[in-house]
Amino acid sequence: MENLKKTPIYNLYESYGGKIIDFGGWALPVQFQGIIEEHNNVRERAGLFDVSHMGEINVSGVDAKEFLQYLCTNDITSADVGQAIYTFFCYEHGGVVDDLIVYKIADDSYMLVVNAANTDKDYEWILTQLQNSNWQVDVKNVSDQTALLALQGPNAQRILQKLTEYDLSLIKRFRFVANLSIAGVPALISRTGYTGEDGFELYVNSDAAQALWNKILEIGLDDGVMPIGLGARDTLRLEAGLPLYGHELSAEISPLEANLNFFVKLNKHKFIGKDALATQKQAGVSRKLVGFKMLERGIPRSEYPVYVDDTEIGKVTSGTFAPTLKENIGICLIDIEYSKVGNIIDIGIRNKRLKAEIIQTPFYKRK
Repeated sequence: MENLKKTPIYNLYESYGGKIIDFGGWALPVQFQGIIEEHNNVRERAGLFDVSHMGEINVSGVDAKEFLQYLCTNDITSADVGQAIYTFFCYEHGGVVDDLIVYKIADDSYMLVVNAANTDKDYEWILTQLQNSNWQVDVKNVSDQTALLALQGPNAQRILQKLTEYDLSLIKRFRFVANLSIAGVPALISRTGYTGEDGFELYVNSDAAQALWNKILEIGLDDGVMPIGLGARDTLRLEAGLPLYGHELSAEISPLEANLNFFVKLNKHKFIGKDALATQKQAGVSRKLVGFKMLERGIPRSEYPVYVDDTEIGKVTSGTFAPTLKENIGICLIDIEYSKVGNIIDIGIRNKRLKAEIIQTPFYKRK
């Protein structure tokens, strides 16, 4: 673990029983008490995630809005101050550089939250687009100074409310409040989520992260909060049908193939990848992501082949045992002609072909 990057919470993992793994060059906990127990705890009570490995990039200046409008597939001009927008950076050919959330701090100031493994790549990508342009924009990678904790689950608001005087019910979905005091710590608090449950993200200075982590776990004890690792984070997001970069999105998989057309505004003025995506939409995608459940016993995993009869029609992008549903589920990228809900497909698992049925996603939706 010596050569791996570490979050500001790293030193606390062991005291909470964390089992550490190498996750894309980061030393992160795959679990604390156990993946299924942690998963169910988030669904039923609350869980605290250390997601400080995620990247934060500040984009500011008089041309910040116009610049981001050119970089992003979604309509950045539609955002109000205090609003967060899910979007993509795309290559000219329509593949995805990264999926990210853009926080509008002010008319000339934005925070971009990007995937950990893509932080350096995204930062360079942004700077490259700035070169040879007349945009007056300042770009800063502030990931090292920023820690990110996520409190998720039905008890999340009740727990966090004990640590602030601000009425958290005023923060609606995909909205945020900057410079809020949480247990005396200045924080940007948002409500986006990556688990299918209600919850909050707390962006704080790295130096304050350990104290806040301990405080939330202490104050939330009566409401059943527990620390949650990467394993449950993945099963939770998959049940909720949420994409993971490198699996459901990549340089080879476009947002349209991933059924995320809503976040691609083709009526916008020029943005990177627009022409390719417009052509793809007009022609119709030749393949798409669909959800499935196993009909025979076996757990699907990423990269497993998908068949109809003797024809290989695609591959699994993510798969797992779903603790909430008590079923084996997955997402696969397959030829469009086989993608209808109700169709039976075969998943290649350990030299066997096991039956699965294409079903609607998300697999799980909270009441």
